[in-house]
Amino acid sequence: MFNELDFPPSIDLARLPTPLEPLERLSERLGLQLLCKRDDLTGTTLTGNKVRKLEFLLAASLDAGFAGVITCGGEQSNHARATALACARLGLDAHLLLRTADPAQPPAASGNLLLGRLAGASVEWITAEQYRERDALMAAAAERLQQQSGDRYDVIPEGGSNALGAWGYVRCAQELAHQLGRVAATVVYPVGSGGTAAGLIAGCRLLDLPYRLVGVCVSDDRRSFQQRIAAILRRFAERWRLNVASDAEDIELWDGYVGLGYARSRREELACIADLAQTEGLVLDPVYTGKAMFGLLSELAAGRLLGEPIVFVHTGGVFGLEAQARQIEALL
Repeated sequence: MFNELDFPPSIDLARLPTPLEPLERLSERLGLQLLCKRDDLTGTTLTGNKVRKLEFLLAASLDAGFAGVITCGGEQSNHARATALACARLGLDAHLLLRTADPAQPPAASGNLLLGRLAGASVEWITAEQYRERDALMAAAAERLQQQSGDRYDVIPEGGSNALGAWGYVRCAQELAHQLGRVAATVVYPVGSGGTAAGLIAGCRLLDLPYRLVGVCVSDDRRSFQQRIAAILRRFAERWRLNVASDAEDIELWDGYVGLGYARSRREELACIADLAQTEGLVLDPVYTGKAMFGLLSELAAGRLLGEPIVFVHTGGVFGLEAQARQIEALL
């Protein structure tokens, strides 16, 4: 029954399915079975979870005849980088609204930002305060660019996290079903905009999978993310008439691992990244997967009981390491 889902139209951008690999030395140290879903291997520059969502979102943009897309994120946004590169591949323009401390003095191009600029994306810098109105700002940018060029621009939300983008992680759940089967596994993943969570939840419900899904909040708090994910699931259920809606309080998320804030790292989080690289040759990132793995290992150390195997979803982000290279080097 795993092949019976009727997916919306998509385009092939990611290298799928991604492998599910054992973390052998870490498992031996912890005395449990820990696996990694390697969504950092969805591509070289299109690495990470965002490209799964873009397969559906950009298919819709092309079908509607848009000349380009507008999206948003932080100055080292994985989603913005993936969108820019995917657009270049498809012949679409990309316009990025990126959040930074001082738009008059934007950061030097490095990591994700460098790759996005290299792919030809135009960048509009905004403050954190302006970013709270990002949806309105993106709509205004679409109108302005159409007036300037005569072409229409699609708007893709932060992280590609909406009902259509969530199908990317329904597909990931389907892959896990083939790789794991129907076992009482625990799937742990970082939560930064909610679309990955919504897709995994929807996929497990549609495929009747017994996995326990646990998200680790890396930016906002648990309650805010529960409401955001539940809203995406409601729109998903309404649009495709599928029974995936969830009460917010039933979505399991862990608080307490935002640390210093989004894209800001504590020493112990960076130490976790270094440890995984040295123990498993697995490179995590400081924004999402480093915080999420630190959260998982902290919960296990505190006696948290989780059904095995435990699957950690590696959502990519390796290019973000460059922005914190000096802090990481100090640990080596």
